[in-house]
Amino acid sequence: ATDGVTTFRKPCAKSNGLTWDREGRLLACEHATSQVTVTLADGSTQPIATHWNGKQLNSPNDIVCAADGGIYFTDPPYGRAEFFGVPRAQELSFQGVFRVGADPRTPTLLVDDFDRPNGLCFSRDGRRLFVNDTARQHIRVFDVKGDGTLAGGRVWAETKGEGKGAPDGMKLDSQGNIYCCGPGGIHVFSPDAVDLGVIPVPEYTANMVFGDDDLRSLYITASTSVYRIRVRVPGLAAL
Repeated sequence: ATDGVTTFRKPCAKSNGLTWDREGRLLACEHATSQVTVTLADGSTQPIATHWNGKQLNSPNDIVCAADGGIYFTDPPYGRAEFFGVPRAQELSFQGVFRVGADPRTPTLLVDDFDRPNGLCFSRDGRRLFVNDTARQHIRVFDVKGDGTLAGGRVWAETKGEGKGAPDGMKLDSQGNIYCCGPGGIHVFSPDAVDLGVIPVPEYTANMVFGDDDLRSLYITASTSVYRIRVRVPGLAAL
Protein backbone atom coordinates (compact mmCIF):
# COMPACT_ATOMS: atom_id res chain seq x y z
CA ALA A 1 0.00 0.00 0.00
CA THR A 2 1.06 3.58 -0.67
CA ASP A 3 -0.23 6.14 1.84
CA GLY A 4 -3.01 3.75 2.79
CA VAL A 5 -4.31 3.28 -0.76
CA THR A 6 -4.73 -0.22 -2.19
CA THR A 7 -6.35 -1.63 -5.33
CA PHE A 8 -9.62 -3.38 -4.52
CA ARG A 9 -10.46 -4.77 -7.97
CA LYS A 10 -8.72 -4.60 -11.34
CA PRO A 11 -10.15 -4.69 -13.92
CA CYS A 12 -13.42 -3.30 -12.58
CA ALA A 13 -15.57 -3.15 -15.75
CA LYS A 14 -15.37 0.66 -15.59
CA SER A 15 -17.48 0.71 -12.43
CA ASN A 16 -19.07 4.02 -11.51
CA GLY A 17 -21.54 4.38 -8.62
CA LEU A 18 -20.92 2.24 -5.53
CA THR A 19 -22.79 1.60 -2.30
CA TRP A 20 -23.41 -1.11 0.31
CA ASP A 21 -26.49 -3.29 0.57
CA ARG A 22 -28.14 -4.11 3.92
CA GLU A 23 -25.89 -7.15 4.27
CA GLY A 24 -22.77 -5.01 3.99
CA ARG A 25 -21.92 -6.20 0.47
CA LEU A 26 -20.53 -3.87 -2.18
CA LEU A 27 -22.88 -2.95 -5.03
CA ALA A 28 -21.36 -1.59 -8.25
CA CYS A 29 -22.73 0.02 -11.40
CA GLU A 30 -20.60 -1.33 -14.25
CA HIS A 31 -20.41 0.84 -17.34
CA ALA A 32 -18.53 -1.67 -19.48
CA THR A 33 -21.00 -4.51 -18.91
CA SER A 34 -24.22 -2.50 -18.51
CA GLN A 35 -25.09 -4.27 -15.30
CA VAL A 36 -25.30 -3.90 -11.52
CA THR A 37 -23.28 -6.41 -9.52
CA VAL A 38 -22.90 -7.46 -5.90
CA THR A 39 -19.57 -8.58 -4.46
CA LEU A 40 -19.84 -11.92 -2.68
CA ALA A 41 -17.86 -13.13 0.34
CA ASP A 42 -15.28 -14.88 -1.84
CA GLY A 43 -14.60 -11.68 -3.80
CA SER A 44 -16.44 -12.75 -6.93
CA THR A 45 -19.21 -10.63 -8.42
CA GLN A 46 -22.77 -11.61 -9.26
CA PRO A 47 -25.09 -9.64 -11.58
CA ILE A 48 -28.31 -8.43 -9.98
CA ALA A 49 -29.60 -6.26 -12.87
CA THR A 50 -28.70 -6.74 -16.54
CA HIS A 51 -31.75 -6.35 -18.83
CA TRP A 52 -35.25 -4.93 -19.08
CA ASN A 53 -37.87 -6.47 -21.38
CA GLY A 54 -35.16 -8.54 -23.06
CA LYS A 55 -32.95 -5.54 -23.85
CA GLN A 56 -29.66 -4.78 -22.18
CA LEU A 57 -29.63 -1.88 -19.73
CA ASN A 58 -27.93 1.32 -20.94
CA SER A 59 -25.13 1.64 -18.37
CA PRO A 60 -26.14 1.74 -14.69
CA ASN A 61 -24.56 4.85 -13.22
CA ASP A 62 -25.39 5.47 -9.56
CA ILE A 63 -27.08 3.43 -6.88
CA VAL A 64 -28.68 3.65 -3.44
CA CYS A 65 -30.16 1.16 -0.97
CA ALA A 66 -33.45 1.77 0.84
CA ALA A 67 -34.10 0.93 4.49
CA ASP A 68 -36.14 -2.12 3.43
CA GLY A 69 -33.24 -3.41 1.33
CA GLY A 70 -34.62 -2.23 -2.00
CA ILE A 71 -31.89 -1.27 -4.47
CA TYR A 72 -32.50 1.70 -6.79
CA PHE A 73 -30.26 2.79 -9.67
CA THR A 74 -30.11 5.27 -12.54
CA ASP A 75 -29.46 4.15 -16.11
CA PRO A 76 -28.12 6.83 -18.50
CA PRO A 77 -26.12 5.85 -21.62
CA TYR A 78 -22.71 7.25 -20.59
CA GLY A 79 -21.07 3.82 -20.45
CA ARG A 80 -21.85 3.27 -24.12
CA ALA A 81 -19.56 6.11 -25.16
CA GLU A 82 -15.80 6.21 -25.50
CA PHE A 83 -13.82 7.30 -22.42
CA PHE A 84 -16.63 6.55 -19.96
CA GLY A 85 -17.20 3.00 -21.17
CA VAL A 86 -17.24 0.79 -24.25
CA PRO A 87 -18.70 2.30 -27.47
CA ARG A 88 -21.77 0.34 -28.55
CA ALA A 89 -25.34 0.96 -29.67
CA GLN A 90 -28.02 1.67 -27.08
CA GLU A 91 -30.73 -1.01 -26.91
CA LEU A 92 -33.28 0.83 -24.75
CA SER A 93 -35.09 3.85 -26.17
CA PHE A 94 -35.12 5.77 -22.87
CA GLN A 95 -33.00 6.67 -19.84
CA GLY A 96 -34.68 5.54 -16.65
CA VAL A 97 -34.60 4.82 -12.95
CA PHE A 98 -34.99 1.20 -11.84
CA ARG A 99 -35.45 -0.94 -8.75
CA VAL A 100 -33.62 -4.28 -8.65
CA GLY A 101 -36.00 -7.23 -8.92
CA ALA A 102 -35.90 -10.90 -7.98
CA ASP A 103 -34.22 -11.77 -11.29
CA PRO A 104 -31.38 -9.81 -12.99
CA ARG A 105 -33.42 -9.62 -16.19
CA THR A 106 -36.54 -8.18 -14.56
CA PRO A 107 -35.77 -4.96 -12.67
CA THR A 108 -38.77 -2.71 -12.09
CA LEU A 109 -38.85 0.38 -14.30
CA LEU A 110 -39.86 3.30 -12.07
CA VAL A 111 -39.39 6.40 -14.26
CA ASP A 112 -38.57 6.74 -17.96
CA ASP A 113 -38.76 10.49 -18.71
CA PHE A 114 -35.24 11.61 -17.74
CA ASP A 115 -32.65 12.91 -20.18
CA ARG A 116 -29.57 11.85 -18.20
CA PRO A 117 -30.57 10.45 -14.77
CA ASN A 118 -27.58 10.38 -12.47
CA GLY A 119 -27.16 10.81 -8.69
CA LEU A 120 -29.88 9.76 -6.26
CA CYS A 121 -30.51 9.65 -2.51
CA PHE A 122 -33.37 9.07 -0.08
CA SER A 123 -34.74 11.55 2.43
CA ARG A 124 -33.98 10.78 6.09
CA ASP A 125 -37.33 9.06 6.60
CA GLY A 126 -37.05 7.14 3.33
CA ARG A 127 -40.37 8.47 2.09
CA ARG A 128 -38.90 10.53 -0.75
CA LEU A 129 -36.30 9.77 -3.41
CA PHE A 130 -34.27 12.58 -4.97
CA VAL A 131 -32.82 12.03 -8.45
CA ASN A 132 -30.82 14.55 -10.46
CA ASP A 133 -30.63 14.98 -14.22
CA THR A 134 -27.20 15.96 -15.54
CA ALA A 135 -28.41 17.33 -18.88
CA ARG A 136 -31.29 19.35 -17.43
CA GLN A 137 -29.26 20.55 -14.44
CA HIS A 138 -31.89 19.95 -11.81
CA ILE A 139 -32.96 17.64 -8.99
CA ARG A 140 -36.38 15.97 -8.97
CA VAL A 141 -38.20 14.52 -5.97
CA PHE A 142 -40.47 11.46 -5.91
CA ASP A 143 -42.73 10.00 -3.25
CA VAL A 144 -41.87 6.38 -2.41
CA LYS A 145 -45.03 4.27 -2.32
CA GLY A 146 -45.59 1.27 -0.07
CA ASP A 147 -44.66 -1.18 -2.82
CA GLY A 148 -41.39 0.62 -3.55
CA THR A 149 -42.57 2.31 -6.74
CA LEU A 150 -42.45 6.08 -7.21
CA ALA A 151 -45.01 8.85 -7.66
CA GLY A 152 -44.69 12.53 -8.49
CA GLY A 153 -41.38 13.74 -9.84
CA ARG A 154 -41.54 17.52 -9.68
CA VAL A 155 -38.40 19.61 -10.09
CA TRP A 156 -37.16 20.22 -6.55
CA ALA A 157 -34.07 22.38 -7.15
CA GLU A 158 -31.79 23.58 -9.93
CA THR A 159 -28.03 23.07 -9.88
CA LYS A 160 -26.83 25.85 -12.14
CA GLY A 161 -23.97 28.26 -11.60
CA GLU A 162 -20.46 29.27 -12.53
CA GLY A 163 -17.52 26.92 -12.95
CA LYS A 164 -16.85 23.39 -14.13
CA GLY A 165 -19.29 20.61 -13.44
CA ALA A 166 -22.86 19.36 -13.67
CA PRO A 167 -25.24 17.34 -11.47
CA ASP A 168 -23.69 13.97 -10.69
CA GLY A 169 -23.26 12.18 -7.35
CA MET A 170 -25.58 13.18 -4.51
CA LYS A 171 -25.65 12.53 -0.74
CA LEU A 172 -27.67 13.44 2.36
CA ASP A 173 -26.39 14.63 5.75
CA SER A 174 -27.84 13.94 9.21
CA GLN A 175 -29.98 17.11 9.13
CA GLY A 176 -31.52 16.24 5.77
CA ASN A 177 -29.43 18.65 3.69
CA ILE A 178 -28.64 17.45 0.17
CA TYR A 179 -25.14 17.67 -1.33
CA CYS A 180 -25.05 17.52 -5.13
CA CYS A 181 -22.20 17.80 -7.61
CA GLY A 182 -22.65 20.80 -9.88
CA PRO A 183 -20.97 23.79 -11.50
CA GLY A 184 -18.06 24.97 -9.37
CA GLY A 185 -18.13 22.13 -6.84
CA ILE A 186 -20.64 20.66 -4.40
CA HIS A 187 -24.02 22.43 -4.15
CA VAL A 188 -25.75 22.19 -0.77
CA PHE A 189 -29.53 22.50 -0.32
CA SER A 190 -31.64 22.53 2.84
CA PRO A 191 -34.48 19.99 3.24
CA ASP A 192 -36.77 22.74 1.92
CA ALA A 193 -34.67 23.22 -1.24
CA VAL A 194 -33.06 26.46 -0.05
CA ASP A 195 -29.69 26.95 -1.76
CA LEU A 196 -27.15 27.06 1.09
CA GLY A 197 -24.13 27.63 -1.15
CA VAL A 198 -21.39 25.79 -2.99
CA ILE A 199 -18.33 24.00 -1.61
CA PRO A 200 -15.73 25.04 -4.22
CA VAL A 201 -13.69 22.32 -5.91
CA PRO A 202 -11.10 23.16 -8.61
CA GLU A 203 -12.02 20.20 -10.85
CA TYR A 204 -15.13 18.54 -12.22
CA THR A 205 -16.72 16.65 -9.34
CA ALA A 206 -18.18 13.19 -9.85
CA ASN A 207 -19.28 11.81 -6.49
CA MET A 208 -18.77 12.03 -2.74
CA VAL A 209 -19.20 10.17 0.53
CA PHE A 210 -19.13 11.08 4.22
CA GLY A 211 -16.38 9.37 6.17
CA ASP A 212 -14.17 9.17 9.28
CA ASP A 213 -15.49 8.06 12.66
CA ASP A 214 -17.61 11.17 13.14
CA LEU A 215 -18.88 11.26 9.52
CA ARG A 216 -17.81 14.90 9.33
CA SER A 217 -15.31 14.47 6.51
CA LEU A 218 -16.65 14.76 2.99
CA TYR A 219 -14.55 12.81 0.49
CA ILE A 220 -15.01 14.06 -3.08
CA THR A 221 -13.96 12.26 -6.25
CA ALA A 222 -13.03 14.60 -9.10
CA SER A 223 -11.43 14.45 -12.55
CA THR A 224 -7.94 13.50 -11.39
CA SER A 225 -8.03 13.77 -7.60
CA VAL A 226 -9.79 12.83 -4.38
CA TYR A 227 -10.49 15.74 -2.01
CA ARG A 228 -11.38 15.80 1.69
CA ILE A 229 -13.08 18.64 3.50
CA ARG A 230 -14.30 18.81 7.09
CA VAL A 231 -17.96 19.82 7.43
CA ARG A 232 -20.00 21.10 10.37
CA VAL A 233 -22.93 18.71 10.03
CA PRO A 234 -22.24 14.96 10.16
CA GLY A 235 -23.27 12.95 7.16
CA LEU A 236 -25.02 9.61 6.96
CA ALA A 237 -23.34 6.26 6.42
CA ALA A 238 -23.20 5.23 2.76
CA LEU A 239 -26.18 3.10 1.77
